[in-house]
Amino acid sequence: MTAVVVIGAQWGDEGKGKIVDLLTPEVDVVVRFQGGANAGHTLVVDGQRTVFHLLPSGVLHPHGTCVIGNGVVLDPEVALREIAACRTLGLDLAGRLFVSISAHVVLPQHQQIDLLREVAAGDSGIGTTKRGIGPAYEAKIGRRGLVCGDLVNPDRLQRRLHEILPELNRYIEIMLGGKPAAIEKTIEQYVAYGNALQPFVTDTVALLHEGVRAGKRILLEGAQGTALDVDHGTYPYVTSSTTVAAGAASGSGLGPTALTHVIGVAKAYCTRVGAGPFPTELTDDMGARLQERGHEFGSTTGRPRRCGWLDAVALRRAAQINGFTHLALTKVDVLESCETVRIGVGYRLRGQPLTTWPMALEDLAAVEPLYESLPGWKNSCRGVTSAADLPAALRHFLSRLEILIGVPVGILSYGPDRRDHVRLARMFD
Repeated sequence: MTAVVVIGAQWGDEGKGKIVDLLTPEVDVVVRFQGGANAGHTLVVDGQRTVFHLLPSGVLHPHGTCVIGNGVVLDPEVALREIAACRTLGLDLAGRLFVSISAHVVLPQHQQIDLLREVAAGDSGIGTTKRGIGPAYEAKIGRRGLVCGDLVNPDRLQRRLHEILPELNRYIEIMLGGKPAAIEKTIEQYVAYGNALQPFVTDTVALLHEGVRAGKRILLEGAQGTALDVDHGTYPYVTSSTTVAAGAASGSGLGPTALTHVIGVAKAYCTRVGAGPFPTELTDDMGARLQERGHEFGSTTGRPRRCGWLDAVALRRAAQINGFTHLALTKVDVLESCETVRIGVGYRLRGQPLTTWPMALEDLAAVEPLYESLPGWKNSCRGVTSAADLPAALRHFLSRLEILIGVPVGILSYGPDRRDHVRLARMFD
């Protein structure tokens, strides 16, 4: 049995959805193991663009099992909307999609808390998507959460919401000055959601281990990126879950020894949404050019992404934390017209050189990036299907990156469509 983990190697938005979509025909099960509807995974198949926030990115293939694991916080409204969208595409998810009975549920009060906090913080806000993800994880850790097993049992759901909602509503009113949703209205709404989701909710841990015993291949899909991990990222400017490969075990119920391969996904440059330090950020014409050519606007919020050169120091750190076995490099086409491309190979902090990622937020915000310049590639990769046909300058860029990171590049993506890629190595057996 092979269990492959696909992880964002930067600040999210690296193109993980496309890589998962490409690998899905080679596996039997695709599992989303963390995050919530704050993630936007964009898939383009034959020119048709689809964005999923909760469903695994392998769902557009007509066969195979898709799982939303216990580590996810589920917004039932979003989940049902995406299930309906699949039906309009001719995809019947009955018997194919399974939602963990232990996945926690996002409530309207969680979303309201998220919004009111960001508004109150003003310019010093974290920059969340306001989808209620952080407050839902807070409730989970504080043992005041609602799980999908509650959601699909109407009697238990009403009892749990009568226990949970008064405290949330008091917090919204007294601490944040808001007007919370009425308890009975929320109960009515969530009973309907539970009835609609009931056919999909099950013990996904048992399901996955049945797959392990049957020798099935499993792909575990992460959301966001390593630099947004709640433990290893630029805290407090991070997401609220474990985005690194280790989280795939706890977020799915598979044991760590089942995880055999870890594929890190990175852009050929860097982007970041929201606040927080970004050492290689470009605030000049080049940064604007990357944003325009890369269409760098969030698929969940529409916010413009901050852009900068590839940061090999941060990428090497991500490779260490996750144990990458291969990289998938995306959006190399965005750099096609550059005379010169640059890679951040180190930092200078208060006059002293650094080759490692400083963990103190103030230090990371103060570093000066040290760059290595490489020739750009003028030729388009469009239609290229083998490494030998790639532009020589791009092959040199890849070789240099592999040396800097210590991880081979297995997939090269040069456009948004499913067909716009080159396989450079077989990444798992």
